[in-house]
Amino acid sequence: MKVADMHCDTIAEIYYALRDGREGGSLGKNLLHVDLEKMEKGDYLLQNFAMFVHTRKHEDPFAYCLKLIDVFYHELEANQNKIALALNYEDIMKNQKAGKISAFLTIEDGAVTKGSLVNLRTLYRLGVRLITLTWNHENGIGYPNYILEQGKVPDQNFVDTVNGLTDFGIEFVTEMERLGMIIDVSHLSDAGFYQVLHNTKKPFTASHSNARAKCNHNRNLTDDMIRHIANRGGLIGVNYNPPFLDLLDIGKKDAGTISAIVDNIEYIASVGGYECVGLGSDFDGIKGHKELPDASALPLLEDVMRKRGMKQQEIEAVFYKNVLRLYKDVL
Repeated sequence: MKVADMHCDTIAEIYYALRDGREGGSLGKNLLHVDLEKMEKGDYLLQNFAMFVHTRKHEDPFAYCLKLIDVFYHELEANQNKIALALNYEDIMKNQKAGKISAFLTIEDGAVTKGSLVNLRTLYRLGVRLITLTWNHENGIGYPNYILEQGKVPDQNFVDTVNGLTDFGIEFVTEMERLGMIIDVSHLSDAGFYQVLHNTKKPFTASHSNARAKCNHNRNLTDDMIRHIANRGGLIGVNYNPPFLDLLDIGKKDAGTISAIVDNIEYIASVGGYECVGLGSDFDGIKGHKELPDASALPLLEDVMRKRGMKQQEIEAVFYKNVLRLYKDVL
């Protein structure tokens, strides 16, 4: 079964390994959740590679983001016989015909643009086609629910229904839509979600989020949010992170069941239909998942979905066809 994964943080981890002189500084083969060997075993059609920037740790997050993009393109060039850049649906089909996995360039935390639409347009010209508006800090574009503050344990129950997009944030999503970029509301506050909804017209995505009704964590989506994404023609990428699936302790080495992933897939589908569900692993941005340890293990997810009684067309929709439809519609 072909796989389209809407979110991983692998490039940042490769960059860290290269910077520190550690093993793992290659997309071809590494000790991470995602490399080409694992993706081939998992039968990947495409992978979104997020340039994750912890903006509070970098004096110039835009410059740091450019370093990650440089690593991304270097790895594509070094492995050009197996993987190639895709900017749209047609590129995916062309790459598949050539026997190559498609790589999409995305960004996690729109703060890298430093409040500049010029920087946003520059990133588009460099190939970026999806941006997660916020991470775990207020960033000039908008506010998250889950907030990281030094010395404080984040409150997973806090829901911000007041602070959403800033005035610049509304300009930002308007320009993203004009350019033909996919708006990603994962991490965004509840108030911000509805401001995206009311200030845009095209489908948007929550690339790596789950159902709040299945796991009461503020990183997840309410039923009303799921319905709005579905009605707009958007997509929710189910996140494999155990604490977002069933509130398991993030430090537990044996955390994570495939059953919990399927529970979220089934629940989101029951609210918004199978057309609004995809996969957003968050591989290499999470500590791990016991039963689905890396990209090579995706056939195990297909097996559990089939044993649950899901139909072939439903499994195909979740695994890759919904992403293809979204990219064809928006990019």
